[in-house]
Amino acid sequence: MTPTSETCRFVLDGRIVSIERPDPTMTVLEYLREVAGLRGTKEGCAEGDCGACTVVLGELAADRSQVTYRAVNSCIRFVPTIDGKELVTVESLRQSTGDLHPVQRSMVDHHGSQCGFCTPGFVMSLFALYLQQEAAGRDQIVDALSGNLCRCTGYRPIIEAGLRQWDYPAPARWSRTESQSPRRIEALAGIARGATPAESLRYPGFHAPRTALELAGALAEHPDSVLLAGGTDVGLWVTKQLRDLPALLYLGDIPEFSQVERRPQELWIGAAVTLTDAWPALLERYPALAEQMARFASPPIRNSATLCGNLANGSPIGDSIPMLMALGARLELRGAGHMRRVPLEDFYLGYMRKLLAPGEFIAGVAIPRTAAAPLIASYKVSKRIDQDISAVSATFCVDVEGTQVRDARLAYGGLAGIACRARRAEQALQARGWSAAGIDAAVAELPADFQPLSDLRAGRDYRLRAAGNLLRRFHAEHRRSGVALRTRDASPLGVSPA
Repeated sequence: MTPTSETCRFVLDGRIVSIERPDPTMTVLEYLREVAGLRGTKEGCAEGDCGACTVVLGELAADRSQVTYRAVNSCIRFVPTIDGKELVTVESLRQSTGDLHPVQRSMVDHHGSQCGFCTPGFVMSLFALYLQQEAAGRDQIVDALSGNLCRCTGYRPIIEAGLRQWDYPAPARWSRTESQSPRRIEALAGIARGATPAESLRYPGFHAPRTALELAGALAEHPDSVLLAGGTDVGLWVTKQLRDLPALLYLGDIPEFSQVERRPQELWIGAAVTLTDAWPALLERYPALAEQMARFASPPIRNSATLCGNLANGSPIGDSIPMLMALGARLELRGAGHMRRVPLEDFYLGYMRKLLAPGEFIAGVAIPRTAAAPLIASYKVSKRIDQDISAVSATFCVDVEGTQVRDARLAYGGLAGIACRARRAEQALQARGWSAAGIDAAVAELPADFQPLSDLRAGRDYRLRAAGNLLRRFHAEHRRSGVALRTRDASPLGVSPA
């Protein structure tokens, strides 16, 4: 049965839930606790940092062959955006016999719960990993839990529980095999929407177009609408700033925008591609970006947030911006009847000001294939390793022949009102060459390129010194080799945060 244009439908505990005209900014957490009466999912921070609200979303593949299950933060995910998906909560794991799921049993047996408030979120993050693979090592467990905080400092037994969760007999419900059962696939296929505008979810305050053309028309008709992708920034406007938002235009239901295309001359990533899906394609061509990937937010955030959303937000501490800027990325902007491409470095006009004409939107980003084999590295300086905002981030792309620097793209975030290239430093490096003297000359120009402010993350002098030391580190790592070394050391600079 095809859902109506004003009915949001999703699967919860084996049944189809239908909600007529849900409040566009009602969060999934609000729905679970206040409407469905499922209070196992907790609110801790209401901004996607603590993980107490973690749930799992199942999404049917385009060819309807399988369901992908991923952990997300329910506190900043709006209910209309889970239309056509399956929602799994900590209550959902209960077996028909009343027994615990292996993930839960392992937490009990290994004493992984102390006060218990954070426990449902930990369980759901581990459950997502349980469905995705047959076993995991410690590093994978730690990464899967990087978006969950335990204020009782009980991480060791939780990690142990994660390592041992596969040791238990497969459950009757929510095993890896059962999660891909024809029954589940058919349930999701039964609420899937068609590709035509007539079948899109649309009611006052919310519109999820099915095509780019439909999106362009809707934006032309309602130019004050907020474009919504992953919602990991927009969600905070509601939960933290308590803002009343205008109508939302959701990009996540446009199939074209969910594509990653490996073209001969470029890598194209659509506007609705999550960070989880974008990173593997980027690392395939640029393995030196691995440090940024490992430290970019947390799995639940990466499972909702989009790469293009990070670019569109334009925060000076958006780590993907200097990264793609250094790689020469171009944004594909579309509007009613036109399309153009703009270099990412030209897109930001000032703090939170962008080169967008009325009615334009970002359709995707294109990262060109480099003609030569440049030296590339990407770094992040923050007080914590995981899920922390950068004091300084940098990506360097330098084409070196002998001691001659044929081209240099040195992009920084956190040093100005926008992420941007260090033009004077680039010129100095090209003039002086690939040597310690050339690096010193480039570092000396950074104060002319940037005038950073001091705030709670770092002081002005620290930021400039860190920026220069990152460039020195880059040179030290590449003096004799074109292979970038990567580290998870939080303090590689020999300076202390201001």
